[in-house]
Amino acid sequence: MICLVTGATGFVGSAVARKLIAAGHEVRVLVRAGSDRRNLAGLDAAPVVGSLDEPATLAPALKGCEALFHVAADYRLWVPEPAKMYRTNVDGTVALMEAALAAGVGRIVHTSSVATLGLLPGGADSDEATPVTIEQMVGPYKRSKFLSEEAVQRLARERGLPAVIVNPSTPVGPRDVKPTPTGRTIVEAASGRMPAFVDTGLNFAHVDDVAEGHLLAFDKGKIGERYILGGENLTLSAFLAIIARLTGRKAPTISLPIDLLMPLAYGAELYARVTGKEPFVTRDGLTLARKKMFFTIAKAQRELGYAPRPAEEGIRDAIDWFRQHNYLGV
Repeated sequence: MICLVTGATGFVGSAVARKLIAAGHEVRVLVRAGSDRRNLAGLDAAPVVGSLDEPATLAPALKGCEALFHVAADYRLWVPEPAKMYRTNVDGTVALMEAALAAGVGRIVHTSSVATLGLLPGGADSDEATPVTIEQMVGPYKRSKFLSEEAVQRLARERGLPAVIVNPSTPVGPRDVKPTPTGRTIVEAASGRMPAFVDTGLNFAHVDDVAEGHLLAFDKGKIGERYILGGENLTLSAFLAIIARLTGRKAPTISLPIDLLMPLAYGAELYARVTGKEPFVTRDGLTLARKKMFFTIAKAQRELGYAPRPAEEGIRDAIDWFRQHNYLGV
């Protein structure tokens, strides 16, 4: 089967491409001119130059493809120009899906995010059906992913787009080259530069299990349905404690009030506008941290056969990879 993977230079996309190649499929990867291609090194995948921001490049990339795995997204919790993120995540997704329809692609997996899902009070586990509105989406990343997922569902209903939606939680593991916001947290904690934390929680999954979930969704998922590809719910304190144990460091014990950090986030964002470097702490990130993002993967387990490993294995693999590639400075 000939597959096009978008976002294969990134964290989750490269894992998906690897799984497809290992399964014996012919893989093409959509790459921007001049993009960082370290995650493609050694992969038997054909690069096709194109971009979600350039719709004319999408039809040639899809020509002859039987499958599309749309993993690419602008994933940042702070952006100086939100309009660019909407163009990539929303307009780019719609253009890609339109091109896939025109090309007659037989089946599509669209990578959304748990960021689009509703949250329950008290840290209870949310699922794919937990109610949510766009007004509850904090920041341009969450809003853009919500709108792009909504567009894919609409095209599936109205135009017969053969798309299954997956909602990864917080992936951890090897090849986080950028790194992602979670990867940056692992690097800082593993390097001994995180003395405190906020009282929040996330659902963590090994990136390779998330990738395997994409293939399961392709094979077994229902058109128009969405599936949470998560793993283990952990408080941030527990997450940092695992990192401390794996690196032989002392776990942080100071819990900081979110309101106390808001002025710091504001200053960090102002500094980022001057330097162009993404701030480590942001107002949107702190607002999101007010609720624990805990989820159940029961639907993916039941309908797809999804079976992720314990989160600690992904954290260990992430630390090992960061150490081997000199991210930790130790």
